[in-house]
Amino acid sequence: MTSFGYFLSCEEFSPAELLEQARLARQAGFTHLAISDHYHPWNGEQGNSPFVWSVIGALSQLTDLPVTTLVTCPTVRLHPAVTAQAAATSSVLTSGRFRLGVGTGEALNEHILGDAWPPFGVRADMLTEAVEVMRQLFTGEPTSHRGTYYTADNARLYNPPVGELPVYVSGFGPRAAQLAARIGDGFVTVGPEADLVRTFKVAGGEGKPVLGGVKVCWGHDRDQAVRTVHRLWPNELLPGELAQVLPTPRHFEQASELVTEQMVADAVTCGDDVDEHLATLQPFVEARFDEVYVGQIGPDQRGFFDFYGREVLPRLHA
Repeated sequence: MTSFGYFLSCEEFSPAELLEQARLARQAGFTHLAISDHYHPWNGEQGNSPFVWSVIGALSQLTDLPVTTLVTCPTVRLHPAVTAQAAATSSVLTSGRFRLGVGTGEALNEHILGDAWPPFGVRADMLTEAVEVMRQLFTGEPTSHRGTYYTADNARLYNPPVGELPVYVSGFGPRAAQLAARIGDGFVTVGPEADLVRTFKVAGGEGKPVLGGVKVCWGHDRDQAVRTVHRLWPNELLPGELAQVLPTPRHFEQASELVTEQMVADAVTCGDDVDEHLATLQPFVEARFDEVYVGQIGPDQRGFFDFYGREVLPRLHA
């Protein structure tokens, strides 16, 4: 059965706003939380970018809902040994309810220390090795590793995770789905692509959870909701690998000039028509996703949670 969680966007909201959304999400009936990990927002209009591990620490004292990073990159900006410590501490603070979602990253966040941005094949190899290092450290035993990309010298986590800490791997194409099946405990993707889910399961992911997500903009005025999405999240409609290779918010702003309000209206669920929101989520159920995370774009979070708690979630669970 598909469960529905709420997506906390560190790019768009301040730490205090994220905590309030987590509280409202639980009241509305969402059963899980996911949170993004960014050093920069996608554009200046979004205007936020708190350190995700600090926010997770605060969430652990606020809610008993499971929390998953969607996703963090443990390969460039943060060494996998440091990411492992952050994830293990999050597991301890949440009494084992934390799951680590990882991916190959975006230049937007990972270029900040001056590192070159490698092609996907190299990034996939880096992620594979990073996951190996983190799993060794999660045992709580002293770990030394000398690999192609990373070195760990007698590193040990004195506060290891509570139980097994699942590592979910994100991806948006067949190669990434196969990688997730090989090195991950689950698969994270975006759209409800049944073929991609099948690729993951055939490659060794059968029995492992599949997570997806979608952004919407609830509001009584559909045209205003479309304008809100166009102002805050036009990058969602950029094609190809731009999301992975553009290095600064300004570059995304320039590329997003190609995105029109009509493109947003055609691609993003906006407004207060309950049937449209249900129609957006139902394909995830049909594609056998285990968890689906919904993110509300824009400032009217209370209206969204009231609408989903009253009109949408009860019908999805019926």
